[in-house]
Amino acid sequence: MELENEPSDRRRKRTILVVFIVFMGLLLFFTLFSNTLQSLALPKVRTEKPANGSLLFTIEGSGMLQPVAEARLANPAGLKVQKILVKEGDRVKKGQQLIIYDSKSVEREMEDEITNLDKQKIGLQNMQDQFIQSSMEGDELKIRNARRDIETQKLDLGMQERKVNELRDRLTNQQEMIAPFDGIITKLNALEGVTSAGEPDILIANSSLGYRFDISADSTLLSSLGISIGEKIEVEVHTVQEQQARMIDGTIDEVANAEPRTESVSGEEARLTPTIPQKALRVSVNDSELKGGEKAEIKFEKRSHQEGLVISNEAIHQDREGMFVYKIDEQRGALGNIFVARKVRIQSSEANGKETMIQTDSIYEVDMIILESSEPLQDGNRVRLQ
Repeated sequence: MELENEPSDRRRKRTILVVFIVFMGLLLFFTLFSNTLQSLALPKVRTEKPANGSLLFTIEGSGMLQPVAEARLANPAGLKVQKILVKEGDRVKKGQQLIIYDSKSVEREMEDEITNLDKQKIGLQNMQDQFIQSSMEGDELKIRNARRDIETQKLDLGMQERKVNELRDRLTNQQEMIAPFDGIITKLNALEGVTSAGEPDILIANSSLGYRFDISADSTLLSSLGISIGEKIEVEVHTVQEQQARMIDGTIDEVANAEPRTESVSGEEARLTPTIPQKALRVSVNDSELKGGEKAEIKFEKRSHQEGLVISNEAIHQDREGMFVYKIDEQRGALGNIFVARKVRIQSSEANGKETMIQTDSIYEVDMIILESSEPLQDGNRVRLQ
């Protein structure tokens, strides 16, 4: 009888053991599964570790080369253009003939004025003869009248002579346009057979004075790099004709204040983001092959003397109390590690356009700093790593 009950007890114990194992397995499974579901609902963050080193300051920018000095050669006489001897982009020498004007109207006007001058000379001779006749007659009244007529005629004669000389100079100087200096024709508005319509007929750049372009840069960057007026800098110039760019020595001629720049920040921080002071740099270059209109670029790099913890600017936030970052606080648990975002106050010692050197006693090289989060964060929020 006892032998028959023993297998039955074994089966019952085995069944209880199997049920217990299955129950514990299900309990463990649902525990882990619920933890996984909860983790998927947490904000997803992207992180980086601080780097110990120095900052690389870089100023780069580009612009179109414009002449430092440009003359606007107009046709003040309003003469019709007879022949144009140059075209845009031509290099010209000082004194070179650029445009010939139709001066026939001025020539006719001068001939008429010369005729009037000759008539006035004849009239003066007649008055002088009248004066002689009155003197011989001894009539004092006629003598005085004749003397006054002669003086008046001499005044009219002098005015007419000046008018003729002015027309002669105008004919000499304005029947052609010549280059005032060695340069390049940058724009040609004149048309053959047409009178100028207010705009200068020719714009000519003084090639001996070179070309310039302007860029803007952060004031703090300029201070960190120590850039000042007279600084030499390499300029990369791209031309349409050349496949490869050329490097030309340039000079910083002017550093002036410019409109401040405001960083685009979304959310509540946008109200607290300050504007960034800007400076305008004017860079000049001088090269005999330049014509103006070429694209010019500069890139100036220099490392900071100071060293420290460097993080990306994406990680830095700001509120009314100052700057802060979120770092990851990793907490070990029975069901896996938990990651918590901790708010840490920092101070900035130096910054460039991409990175900032920070000062704090709460961040080390092994810490993970949050760069980006799928949802807005608060101090103490649980997060999941990307």
